[in-house]
Amino acid sequence: MLRIKEIRLLLCFGHRYRQLRGDAVIELHLNVIAAERLDVGVEVDLALVDVEAVLLFNLLRNLLCGDGAEQSAALARLCGDADGLVLQSFRNTLRCFAVDGAHRGEGLLNTVVSHLVEYQYGRGNCHLLLHTKCCNLPVFRDLGFHEIARVEGQVVFLENRPHGFESYLSRLQRGHGRQAAIVMNANPFTLGHRRLVETACRENDTVHLFLVSEDVSQFSFSVRKQLVVQGTRDLHNLIFHETGSYLISTAVFPSYFFPSSEAITQIQAALDCKVFLRIAQALDVTSRYVGQEPFSPTTAVYNEMLRRILPEHGVTLREIPRFSADNTVISASKVRSLLSEPQSQASRLIKLLPPTTYQYLTGAHLIK
Repeated sequence: MLRIKEIRLLLCFGHRYRQLRGDAVIELHLNVIAAERLDVGVEVDLALVDVEAVLLFNLLRNLLCGDGAEQSAALARLCGDADGLVLQSFRNTLRCFAVDGAHRGEGLLNTVVSHLVEYQYGRGNCHLLLHTKCCNLPVFRDLGFHEIARVEGQVVFLENRPHGFESYLSRLQRGHGRQAAIVMNANPFTLGHRRLVETACRENDTVHLFLVSEDVSQFSFSVRKQLVVQGTRDLHNLIFHETGSYLISTAVFPSYFFPSSEAITQIQAALDCKVFLRIAQALDVTSRYVGQEPFSPTTAVYNEMLRRILPEHGVTLREIPRFSADNTVISASKVRSLLSEPQSQASRLIKLLPPTTYQYLTGAHLIK
């Protein structure tokens, strides 16, 4: 039985809250799916209790029961002044594990991780992924996890399926000749994306286009895929793939979606590069195409990691200058910004979008 000084529950929408105080604190963070997002969290402080890991998640379920809320993520964290037991569950991903020195040797980590795995299975998440420090790899191997990729001395990316990533690789359609790859979110698909794909298709026999498949963007995956497929229908040397949990996902690269420090972004971007290299090797990809990034700090860091890492493994990085319309750099963020403005932006948007994207936005009444 572990003595906990305080339990603090934070129900929040799209935000992470962190508070470390007292000798030991457990925080449960929930990203709750709802029709609208709130900008603030709702805090509930509970009295001093004795609790085991299993009780934490029973408590979690009880709190959500009856109000119709659907849990999409949970974080349970036990912290001391510096180190502590840290466990995080987000969707099907477990991250950030450490055990305070005072509790090491008690089997606490095994107990909590085992319960988290059971809990995730109960939610229907049978494919689990996690990040941990490289030095902790033997521990998680003993718990049934298998390495996908690592940034040496920093972080290792694991899954609970012995051949999960290999199975993903085996399902990827192969190409021929000179082969290149593009990874894009296309939120939404713009003329800038179109020109990037055109350039890659013109310079290669086969282009593998990986579309970020997680639904954490303004436009859903199904809509983004529809717009990309329709907007590139005339390019016949293009092969489409879904990234799943392996490329630019909340599992391997959460900083792409949620703001983080530059140091964390660098490590996660490097890890994503290592995963991509395994895919490139399986598909005989020798070059990757990206657009130059003048605006997004996260994407700029990502491109820098690609620039450093890919050539060391025989993959060329092709950075294509951003395309412009009326002296305005074309970007998905610019399109989203125009869509959010109350006055009609049709005349400006039509210059930034392929006809198929423009027609979709018009038909969906997103352009007034």
